[in-house]
Amino acid sequence: MTGQKADEIVTAAFLVIGDEILSGRTKDKNIGFVADYLTSLGIDLKEVRIVPDEQAEIVGAVNDLRAKYDYVFTSGGIGPTHDDITAESIAAAFGVPLNLDPRAVAIMEKHYAAGQFTPARQRMARIPEGADLILNKVSKAPGFKIGNVHVMAGIPSIMQAMMDAIAPTLATGKKMLSETVAADMPESRIAERLAAIQDAHPQTLIGSYPQASEGKFTTQIVIRSRDEAILKAAARDVAEAVAEISG
Repeated sequence: MTGQKADEIVTAAFLVIGDEILSGRTKDKNIGFVADYLTSLGIDLKEVRIVPDEQAEIVGAVNDLRAKYDYVFTSGGIGPTHDDITAESIAAAFGVPLNLDPRAVAIMEKHYAAGQFTPARQRMARIPEGADLILNKVSKAPGFKIGNVHVMAGIPSIMQAMMDAIAPTLATGKKMLSETVAADMPESRIAERLAAIQDAHPQTLIGSYPQASEGKFTTQIVIRSRDEAILKAAARDVAEAVAEISG
């Protein structure tokens, strides 16, 4: 289904790998980007997990997620240091060897000056057997795809470049559309009506998101559907309910 529109919903999970995320030393900037990016393509991000740099945890999460969703995207742990263990963990999850990949070696030897492709940098050319490379136009060290799992760097600029590289290869579903209705009231005042509107429009997802500023509570109501006509009808009912309650 490479690059095709799928009739059914296409689902994905995002696995963030790294002790530095869990300790708070590094603030994740990739989750929001991936959620927005996949939504714009027509892929539903259904789950996000964060795991430490521990092989058993990575293997367990990868095998669980790849069985549940059409795609798994990972970030982190494919760098040159000893604690970057994602590549070997993915190889273990798929039960394949991890070797220096001639394609990756060629890319990186061309990138580095003579004598600068050190043993540490060679770690970034280790690719699980049978995987395809994900090109990296920023720093050249490639990611890789094996099965339905796409393995990318944790540095946001590099991860985003890798997402751009793989986007044309992904099957996508019908995009989720959304409309937002602003309600100048706390969500408790509109909750009962929203529940009734949701029941009347089962092909929509209606969420209410409270906000507070200077002691005043307001609500943003987001209506989502893959069908524009259904979306418009539900949004109209929400707007009418807000107007009636506002009085």
